[in-house]
Amino acid sequence: MTGSTGTSSSAGTKRIVALSAGLSQPSSTRLLADRLTEAAVGDLGERGVETEVTVIELRDLAHDITNNLVTGFPSTKLQEAIDALTGADGLIAVTPIFTASYSGLFKSFFDVVDNTALTGLPVLIAATGGTPRHSLALDHALRPLFSYLRAPVLPTSVFAAAEDWGSGSADDGFPTLPDRIHRAAGELAAAVAASTRSGQERDPFALATGFSPGGAGGSAVGGFGAQ
Repeated sequence: MTGSTGTSSSAGTKRIVALSAGLSQPSSTRLLADRLTEAAVGDLGERGVETEVTVIELRDLAHDITNNLVTGFPSTKLQEAIDALTGADGLIAVTPIFTASYSGLFKSFFDVVDNTALTGLPVLIAATGGTPRHSLALDHALRPLFSYLRAPVLPTSVFAAAEDWGSGSADDGFPTLPDRIHRAAGELAAAVAASTRSGQERDPFALATGFSPGGAGGSAVGGFGAQ
């Protein structure tokens, strides 16, 4: 999905990429990405900041990613997705947790992005899984990945277990999923509002991927993948 929301601002339109690595359709991973995006866009709108959102569905790019890993050349569709990512002011990255870590599809996508292309990009990390114990993967897998890519990860991460998709009420005193979404989205909105990444001039040849099999920068979506 692609669209502009909020009110215009002297700082210009800010670009947010919401990346979902969910494999099913529909998926709880995409649902969480949508909830986080809506909350962040709403917060930015209250700040008077206009937003443009691009959704990247990795499920629809699986074959393109695999081909890039093997050949070193991204397809047009994959290149568009990478371009959207590298030109964003903020990233919402959501993956299902498989075998105590992010999914292979999630990791493979970032393997074909240039190691320096996300420098300074604020990232809200989130994940879905069957039980709360899988939430540890956010800190031992996702944070190190984006730290390596020099993309600052926001303090609040969001994990949604199967039991979290309920009424939103809790009696144990711990923040509910809507509470966590609201807090994380607020942090992203503040970072995006201060970002100047999307307004920076970029060398069109800086992220060329053709000569680096499996791991160069590319470009990507504008309402990518299934909606």
